Amino acid sequence: MRIPKEEVPARVDVPGATARQIKDFGDATGYGKIGGEYFSLSAGTDLAPLLKGLDGDLCQSPHWGYIIEGRLLVGFADGHTETASANDLFYWPPGHTVKAEKDTEMVLFSPQHEHGQVIDHILNQLQAK
Repeated sequence: MRIPKEEVPARVDVPGATARQIKDFGDATGYGKIGGEYFSLSAGTDLAPLLKGLDGDLCQSPHWGYIIEGRLLVGFADGHTETASANDLFYWPPGHTVKAEKDTEMVLFSPQHEHGQVIDHILNQLQAK
């Protein structure tokens, strides 16, 4: 699920201030502490090879975030893909992979335990190369 800024409904819109809110944007039930993450990915970066060996060869942590700049192609376990671009809010459920179509800067909020395991796996994959 992703949504461009312009499509997030304005709840408050007065001169000098706009507050936009999308409700039911993912579910964090059952997760512990959340980590805040800032990622920079160069165009062409494909995480799929680094996720091999995880369940379904996919990232199994959910993420909520915002694309500051760039564009990503996100593939999901059910086979569908979507493009997330600058100014998009997004929620990615467990079971996804990411490829940068353009240089990308983004902010993620992820369950730190689950995403920590994925990052540890990626580091192990990088060391094995």
